[in-house]
Amino acid sequence: MTATLLHLAALFGLLSVLSVGGAAGVIPEMQHAAVAVYHWMTAAQFLAMFAISRAAPGPGSLIVVLIGHQAAGWPGAAVAALAMFVPSSILAYLAARFWRRGDGPPGWRGWVERALAPIAVGLTIASGLALIRGTEHSPAAFAVTLVTTLVLALTELSPFVMLAAGAVVLLATALH
Repeated sequence: MTATLLHLAALFGLLSVLSVGGAAGVIPEMQHAAVAVYHWMTAAQFLAMFAISRAAPGPGSLIVVLIGHQAAGWPGAAVAALAMFVPSSILAYLAARFWRRGDGPPGWRGWVERALAPIAVGLTIASGLALIRGTEHSPAAFAVTLVTTLVLALTELSPFVMLAAGAVVLLATALH
């Protein structure tokens, strides 16, 4: 169990400081480590935990608590949470202190923000692709994923409406 706790601390500690734009950017690596490297769960279990973490109140990065619990019970949940939130919180605090100082040439803040935005978007897209690969490969599931992605990208429709619609469609196809 100690080895598992150390693996959880190392994995989530590293992912914490690499999570540019939030934990969504490190979901693919999280999935790869939990499923393929450490075999703490299956791809389907990871996807279910991802869905639970998104549906629950609070930050979506709480998936780390579920992964930690799956890997090593309550001690694993605590280690995963601390490893994911403490390093990034310290880093954010230090960055904010530096950011407020305003040292550097004029315009450098805008340059940094413009440089990091596409990275955050790219990591988020990679997360979506990693999750799609972990889903059931039925035509109905792929259709719901595709339609939901297009509707949410092209409209202002609430994600909750799409969540409900997708659930109805997949439930209807499962009953037939």
